Amino acid sequence: MKIMGILSIITLAAFSFVINLAIAQDEPGCKDHPMLTRMPGFYIDSCEKKDFEQFKFVDSKGNDQTVEGVYTFIKYAIKDGAKAPSELQIVRNYANAIQNIGGTTVYEARRQGYLKVEKGGNITWIHVRAHSVGEAYDLVIIEKKAMTQEVTANDMLDSLNKQGFVALYINFDTNKATIKTESKPIVDQIVVLLKDNPSLKVSVEGHTDSTGTPAKNKTLSQERAQSVMNALVAAGIDKKRLSAVGWGQEKPVADNRTDEGKAKNRRVEIVKK
Repeated sequence: MKIMGILSIITLAAFSFVINLAIAQDEPGCKDHPMLTRMPGFYIDSCEKKDFEQFKFVDSKGNDQTVEGVYTFIKYAIKDGAKAPSELQIVRNYANAIQNIGGTTVYEARRQGYLKVEKGGNITWIHVRAHSVGEAYDLVIIEKKAMTQEVTANDMLDSLNKQGFVALYINFDTNKATIKTESKPIVDQIVVLLKDNPSLKVSVEGHTDSTGTPAKNKTLSQERAQSVMNALVAAGIDKKRLSAVGWGQEKPVADNRTDEGKAKNRRVEIVKK
């Protein structure tokens, strides 16, 4: 009877060990970000990755700064029996790791840090947040990039025929009318549209969000519309088929109180004449 009791204890202990071991394993499909390793004694409890998302970081002045790009979220939890570090120790560990690869700490508080790495023309933001008395922490990593819009000349023609216009998200340099390289494919598709439909005449119309003054936004939107029009003419489109106008912030299509709404309002529309 005593032997059976001992065996039961051993069996329960072994079962408990197996359960704890299973719990301590990384969530299937999750892995560390290539830029950062985990703290010793932690496993990945959950994760999420998106090709394009936005997240609010804090800049050196303590102000929110929305950054868009490739989004990675990883939640780490302490393994059973491992000693939990302090929350400050977790934050400082990542701050030091980022510094060692040439990055900087933009803002730091006791339980969280906002970090940034600029390397090879790429910008990566990291938010580390420690919680549960050091037994867990989260990482949010945004590899900054502009949203790319995949749209073809046929898509544009279909929208022009159905709605009379097509909204395009062409990226420009900040506060300038210079078209960014990643938006060249969209402009190329406008050229294809106009070459395939030689009788088509369009108005290129620029729009902004409500950031800044109405007068400045109107001027900027006009310059951006003109910049797109100039690119079309340079590609061989007859200038007589085109016109350019800037509406500034006068015609929003979404709520300017949200970052998502502002992004939708910053657009160039091709309007059928």
